[in-house]
Amino acid sequence: MIDLHTHSKASDGSLSPSALIEQACRRGLTAIALTDHDTIAGIEEAEREAEKQGLRFIPGIEIEIHWEPGEFHLLGLGIRRPSPAFLRAISELAGLREARNREIIERMQKANIEVCYEDILPLSGGHFIGRPHFATLLINRGIVKNREQAFTRYLGKGRPFYVPKEGLEFRRAVDMIKDSGGITVLAHPMSLYIAWGRLPELVKDFRDQGLDGIEAWHPTAKVRSCKRLDVLGKSLGLCITAGSDFHGDSRPDRKLGITAGDRKIDEALLETIPKLFNTK
Repeated sequence: MIDLHTHSKASDGSLSPSALIEQACRRGLTAIALTDHDTIAGIEEAEREAEKQGLRFIPGIEIEIHWEPGEFHLLGLGIRRPSPAFLRAISELAGLREARNREIIERMQKANIEVCYEDILPLSGGHFIGRPHFATLLINRGIVKNREQAFTRYLGKGRPFYVPKEGLEFRRAVDMIKDSGGITVLAHPMSLYIAWGRLPELVKDFRDQGLDGIEAWHPTAKVRSCKRLDVLGKSLGLCITAGSDFHGDSRPDRKLGITAGDRKIDEALLETIPKLFNTK
């Protein structure tokens, strides 16, 4: 088994980068990509542990792209030499994320919830702060019973504490990933919220702008949708990837090495992505 889409505590996962690698080894994975949201802060630690464990490691990232009405995430796989433009962009994203978090706090305060930035920071382990950490605070305060309720009532799209995320323009993200030695992959395409009739032309346009691959297999999609995405990607000459989008305890339904339909992600998939290991 392999996994080309995972998260650590450096973004919104529950495991440290080294603990993620240890768990991957226990599950028998032979290769793993760490693709934290808008950061590469966990890469060095994960790569060090992977080398120690003899696990094939792919440094990566998951970038937020400006998109409406759905959600557009772009995976960068094989980020082995981050360019100055890449580092500037993720620094910008970090600033935008902090501004968003402070706006969420302001909305909570207006709703008579006593909270400050320093209350949220420890819940993130001092790293990336995201909506799951606000959900934890609401649970700890007894305002909601669980994470699902926190998002349904307060943090989900259209709810009182929801603040849209800012993202990069697609071409800028593509260029910075390629300049850093990586390949670009459209993550969980169903989250774009685009009708099937329009999707082929849209993905073709992305390919013409530099998209290398499509994450056809993702646990949030139905198997029949994944098969259609697989066929679409191959018809456009894109590489096909698969991931668990593992986050640890915050999303316990997602297992390392497992994707849609509880299917194992076979290491043979790497043979179809030769560029992934020719980026040094």
